[in-house]
Amino acid sequence: MQFHLNGFQPGDPDKHAAGDQSTRAHVLPGETDVLIVGCGPAGLCLAAQLAAYPEISSVIVEKKSGPMEKGQADGLNVRSMEMFQAFGFAQKVMRESLWINETTFWAPMREDPAKIHRVGRVQDVEDGLSEMPHVLLNQGRVHDMFLDLMKNAATGLEPFYDHGFETLTIDADASDYPVRAVLSCTDENGEAQEKTLKARYVVGCDGARSNVRKAIGGELHGDSANQAWGVMDVLAVTDFPDIRMKSIIQSHKDGNILVLPREGGYLVRLYVELDKLNENERVANRDFTVDHMISAANRIFSPFSIDVKDVVWWSIYEIGHRLTDKFDDVPSDQTATRTPRVFTAGDACHTHSPKAGQGMNVSMGDTFNLGWKLISVLTGRAAPDLLHSYSDERRDAARGLVEFDHTWSRVVGASGESASTQSGDMPHFQRAFINNGRFTAGLTIKYQPSTLTGDATGQALATGFDIGMRFHSSPVVRLADAMPMHLGHAARADASWRIILFAPAKDPLSVDGSFQKLCDFLEADPASPLKLYTPAGADPDAVINLHAVFQQHFRDVEIGDLPAVLLPRKGRFGLIDYENVFCADHRDEQDIFDLRGVDRDKGCVVIVRPDQHVANILPLEDHKGLAEYFANILLPVADK
Repeated sequence: MQFHLNGFQPGDPDKHAAGDQSTRAHVLPGETDVLIVGCGPAGLCLAAQLAAYPEISSVIVEKKSGPMEKGQADGLNVRSMEMFQAFGFAQKVMRESLWINETTFWAPMREDPAKIHRVGRVQDVEDGLSEMPHVLLNQGRVHDMFLDLMKNAATGLEPFYDHGFETLTIDADASDYPVRAVLSCTDENGEAQEKTLKARYVVGCDGARSNVRKAIGGELHGDSANQAWGVMDVLAVTDFPDIRMKSIIQSHKDGNILVLPREGGYLVRLYVELDKLNENERVANRDFTVDHMISAANRIFSPFSIDVKDVVWWSIYEIGHRLTDKFDDVPSDQTATRTPRVFTAGDACHTHSPKAGQGMNVSMGDTFNLGWKLISVLTGRAAPDLLHSYSDERRDAARGLVEFDHTWSRVVGASGESASTQSGDMPHFQRAFINNGRFTAGLTIKYQPSTLTGDATGQALATGFDIGMRFHSSPVVRLADAMPMHLGHAARADASWRIILFAPAKDPLSVDGSFQKLCDFLEADPASPLKLYTPAGADPDAVINLHAVFQQHFRDVEIGDLPAVLLPRKGRFGLIDYENVFCADHRDEQDIFDLRGVDRDKGCVVIVRPDQHVANILPLEDHKGLAEYFANILLPVADK
């Protein structure tokens, strides 16, 4: 964590000096750069990114009367935890949350099918997938952390609660604030009223019944499993031995349960299978109560029992798998002539069952993808055409989620008879869980080759950094202070790019070597991305962060021998940033070069997008390729 750059600042370094809104009037403006509709995980993830930019005006509205306190999603996969690290609150989440370390599987006894027994268990997250754990935490606490980021940021952004979105119109010919949104609220006398807000962009994060999606003509398409499920967070006493484990239970004929222990040591969430629904029947047509869930749970748990002492929250739902035909407002036949002004994210564009724990995670992934693109366009770093890539990339990600959930829901919902069928010595549902581990961890999303994502030409130079997939972190040692850390933790959720130079083994700092020549190019050549895209007066890493990783032990590399470009001077005093250079961590048998398949003889350049996905891999000698990559995305300062 870096601070004191422009002078000593006492107090909490997480609180931006301009972020306190206690003396400001919280009044809805007449116009804004970005209107975000909905204070769910997608909306707040986007708002937290935008809030850090004082030059960008943002408004976030929510029809509910205040922040969420309990219920809804709770699973946070390792990919989301990596994202939280970039936001700066991963450690807080890890401290408060329940870590899922093991998953157990229960099925009917062969000799007495009315009773269940444990038939398998497996480590929940495969070793080496991530440095982050899979955890469970109340969605409301995740919201709190985003809300704190927003409030403490440069803009001191806070939501407007009790403000519902009604509709919008778009004037495609207008250059400024082309979207006119109508909001509903009440005045100080409790009288209903409408307010109009003009925006450059609108992002609908307003759930499965999204009014934003409807306003741009989008619909959800898919099917329903015609199965009612209940979910409840309870405080209970039970003799079921795995109540503090994630457990999947499949009974003989009484339905199935997913057990999810919750944070705090006592709370537990149960997903309980209820009745089949007739075709076109909705759960609202049935008079399900929490007592139905508790009774069903006790039948499924047999020979064990559960005595529910307190129900904290409960809900009934039906499984549906649906995907919208529109992620933005531009018709498919007009993408060459129009750029998007309205977007949807999260449940507004994809719905599925909660049993794979993907809803909150994928929703935040949507706006983590969109956020840096909006920032790039609104700050003049990139042309508006960049915004087309949001729909292209996230539609494929959502389609993969819906297809996976369609299959997984049927695995979890299978009868105990079929569940007990063995494949070797392992039940089908345990084998399916293992086979889908990388998907549920959030690590299978791969963006296809495009302007933003290179092809596989340079992949052989670093086989473990899959182009298009998230940057897979690995241990390193920071050179300046011998700090052991993860290289991925150098990234921040600040819309900046990263260029990581992996130095060759032999004489990396030789004047005639490929590493030194690339540093010279980046520092002084007019075609250098660092020169072309950094605004006058801004810090050298305002748009692109440059890092280097050496194979040598940190005691064998001298700070004074480093190229100046790796020691950028920043802030009003021109202080040196020492936190950009790393060495391989030699404490283990394999270092980052081994773990990620980096060519030791040649080294390479790894370009990482602001959303932590690997953008491209290039040889150190390919100065032209490096320049051309950014030329296709960013706008030179002189062109702004």
